[in-house]
Amino acid sequence: MTVKGLASPPPPPSPPVVVSPCAACKILRRRCVDKCVLAPYFPPTDPLKFTNAHRVFGASNIIKFLQEIPESQRADAVSSMVYEANARIRDPVYGCAGAICNLQKQISELQAQLAKAQAELVNMQCQQTNLIALICMDMTQSSQELPNLPQQVPWVDTTCFLDDNVLGNSWEPLWT
Repeated sequence: MTVKGLASPPPPPSPPVVVSPCAACKILRRRCVDKCVLAPYFPPTDPLKFTNAHRVFGASNIIKFLQEIPESQRADAVSSMVYEANARIRDPVYGCAGAICNLQKQISELQAQLAKAQAELVNMQCQQTNLIALICMDMTQSSQELPNLPQQVPWVDTTCFLDDNVLGNSWEPLWT
């Protein structure tokens, strides 16, 4: 019963929601506070992410680094640290630099292959043009040698091919 003028007692507080500590706090065996700087970036479902970063950089350095940069850049920084840590664990001497060097080497090799393929394509196009011009000239000469045939062969349009004026001195036969 409530007495007139007196307020009823507040309802009992709801039980606190138990949230799993972040992977960093779990690995470091410490209590994960509400404003844990590591919690947004090292979820409890992916402990290996923090384990590798911790092994290479150390927890205090990670925390210090994250506190020094703006919050908008922290996710990218953590991603970079985790990538570097994984690369450093795979290759303790070169780390990311070794991976970058290998990728640059692959790029150079692929660019060389592409340049070679493009040069071969241009060469084949030139050969095709020369062959068509040679066939066209041969057909024109054949039609001139036979007096009964008209000067222009009806099924060959030689205006689309290169003539001697266009070819100039650059024309070379395909075989000698």
